[in-house]
Amino acid sequence: MKTTNADSTNEQPPAKLEGKSYAVFVCWILGFGSLVAWNSMLTIGDYYYAVFPDYHPSRVLTLVYQPFAIGTMIILAYREAKINTRKRNIFGYILFFLCTGALIVVDLASSGKGGIGNYLAICVFVAGFGVADAHVQGGMVGDLAFMNPEFMQSFFAGLAASGVLTSSLRLITKASFDKASHGLRKGTILFLAISTFCEFICIFLYAFVFGKLPIVKYYRAKAAREGSKTVTSDLAAAGIQTEPNQTADVDVKLPERLGNKQLLRENIDYCLDLYMIYVLTLSIFPGFLYENTGHHGLGSWYPLVLIAMYNVLDLIGRYTPLIRFLKIESRKGIMITILLRVLFIPAFYFTAKYGDQGWMIFLIAALGWTNGHLTVCVMTVASKGYTGPEANALGNILVVFLLGGIFSGVSLDWLWIIGNGTF
Repeated sequence: MKTTNADSTNEQPPAKLEGKSYAVFVCWILGFGSLVAWNSMLTIGDYYYAVFPDYHPSRVLTLVYQPFAIGTMIILAYREAKINTRKRNIFGYILFFLCTGALIVVDLASSGKGGIGNYLAICVFVAGFGVADAHVQGGMVGDLAFMNPEFMQSFFAGLAASGVLTSSLRLITKASFDKASHGLRKGTILFLAISTFCEFICIFLYAFVFGKLPIVKYYRAKAAREGSKTVTSDLAAAGIQTEPNQTADVDVKLPERLGNKQLLRENIDYCLDLYMIYVLTLSIFPGFLYENTGHHGLGSWYPLVLIAMYNVLDLIGRYTPLIRFLKIESRKGIMITILLRVLFIPAFYFTAKYGDQGWMIFLIAALGWTNGHLTVCVMTVASKGYTGPEANALGNILVVFLLGGIFSGVSLDWLWIIGNGTF
């Protein structure tokens, strides 16, 4: 059962503690870094379609990424109570940094040529993105689940912001290098270099800044007193030696931590919410946009514009829950809204077949906004009332279902091309 006493996970820290605004900003940057590498791959899809035209790169690379992400995440979620969160997150950001830089090396070493060997090398590093994603996203969500809900909202806003920035940079580099010799390739290399630098910034912020903020130290020390072992290393790095289960009042006996099975039973609707959000979104985005929208007046710019529109509205949607009357907190209300998104499937099908590009842009904007808004609604409501260790465990479980939805979505995305002569 969720705790309801004053020591619940959502207890507000003393007002004298500083660093809340700074922590919100750092969470945004860390969220940005946890997805900027993968968004880089999605956004430079036009380059990989030019180099590997017969290999369906948008769909194949996504399908390579996801099994490694969800497989690693399941293992980490099962063992989350014994995993050093600090090492987990730092390892994830370092792996993102190395794999993004390696993509530049592969392109430079091959002089931008195609071929199955180069394609397989890219697939290897994309698999590395999946492993890194499981470490970072699960680790950060679990860590933030027992802190201020604004941290979680900001982290997920950063995830969406990575898509906006990468799309914007891709449009700029395409416009800047479009008419230059090998312009598409030059823009892609510059784009990957910027993404690699962003990952380096995230390594520095998590390792040396985030954990030393007073408000973050407060929440982690509180989680340690509630029995969490995952925060010990972060507290030590911040100069705090706190033993698990140590409380200010030795006569207070903490309740036994709920197990993963019970947490799953109590929150199965939230888990299914996240699964359904992402299975629907990823069954359309991005493969459908590259291969099933036909030819329009925008030419090669069309899929880039659609992806940019999705990313912008996804980002906006992750801030709209901050407007109180727009935030959905009812479990039934969230579920009904998510189920209604199934209507996007026939809407995209008939728009691609009979509609013009204006209607397609409107639809992709609606898909992006609902994706971002509903994700934040679920993530900020689900962990309320749990102790630190329980909130961390639940955060990892929620990410498993989120990644499971993504994997199922990218698998179903292949159904769009069956029978159209391109499979």
